[in-house]
Amino acid sequence: MTPTKNAGIAAGDGDLRIALLLGIANWFLFLDHIPHNVVNTLTMRNFGFSGATDLFVFVGGYATTLIYSGMAVERGILVAATRIFRRVWQLYAAYIVLFVIYVELISYVAARTAAPEIISEFNITGFIDHGIRTLIYGLFLQAKPLNLDVLQLIIALMAFQPIIVCGLLYVPNATLAGSVALYATARVLDWNLSSYPEGHWYLNPFCWQLLFVMGGWLALVGRRYASEIRSLQATPALRAAALSYLVLALTIVSVGDIPALAQMMPDGLSDMLLPSDQEDVAPHRILHFLALTFLFTLLVPRDWGYLRSHALQPIIKCGEEWLAVFCAGVFLSFAAHLILITGPNSVARQAAVSIAGIAAMIAVAYYVSWSKQQDHKSAVGAHS
Repeated sequence: MTPTKNAGIAAGDGDLRIALLLGIANWFLFLDHIPHNVVNTLTMRNFGFSGATDLFVFVGGYATTLIYSGMAVERGILVAATRIFRRVWQLYAAYIVLFVIYVELISYVAARTAAPEIISEFNITGFIDHGIRTLIYGLFLQAKPLNLDVLQLIIALMAFQPIIVCGLLYVPNATLAGSVALYATARVLDWNLSSYPEGHWYLNPFCWQLLFVMGGWLALVGRRYASEIRSLQATPALRAAALSYLVLALTIVSVGDIPALAQMMPDGLSDMLLPSDQEDVAPHRILHFLALTFLFTLLVPRDWGYLRSHALQPIIKCGEEWLAVFCAGVFLSFAAHLILITGPNSVARQAAVSIAGIAAMIAVAYYVSWSKQQDHKSAVGAHS
């Protein structure tokens, strides 16, 4: 595949499914970050082995590769690399601001409420005992306060995006093979990045990079094999296999809630597949996500009419402004958790804070989008 052809793919994509899926991932991450919340039983992780993080990383790899591959072909890999590193800096700055405010906010609330246990629950005990040291480790992405792990992972993956883009442009299959090899080696040799004060990253970047690269590979190479992919999707046996695996995954994750299912499972199967190893992304977790992707692209084509419906626009807008929405979601999930542990924790209250949080995320997305439009209008006016 030539770089010129890839540039055409990147420039002419306009696939609203990308923003839709990023929006869904942001909503699910927000709900998953609220403990003891009945609403988060509706998120992906309760219906199979993979979850919102898998979706966020895969679609993030797809979207960023589309953007920067086109830039690399049209303006050169050096220009694309500088823009990637500028984006990494923006993500890193957002992380630092989040980290400092988040830790200070939790410490403040814990000191003035009857809920001091949230300090250990949100994994910031080290900050209370050794504030400066923890802050320094936080600057190097080695501290791990709860709910910031996804942003840490994206920063690490984006830092290597110039290499990924260059590889996918010129040797896409070899790049994907190298990613698989790194994933397998990291799992066998137990590679991971260390964290402070002990342990490793919650999300091992040496393993999670596979989903990121797979998303980029599909973005650039998928259309080259579009006819072959459609032929595979038209194969009844493959459809049945993908659906059967999803049903199996749903059955296994439901075993804990439905004891009757446990008796139907073969001995040891549930123990082997659960938990689904989020840190190193177990192979059966990746297979589950690929089965979901296979059926989703079959059922929701890029020209699906409902993608432009008014009902889906709030989700799509949250996907378009994913960084601001993600940052807002981190604070909103903490606020929702605080409300639930300092007052009556009823189902109605859980539903109310979940709906209010999603509404606030939508408001943030529309405000950020509107603000960007005003900046663009000002720039155009000044230029003219």
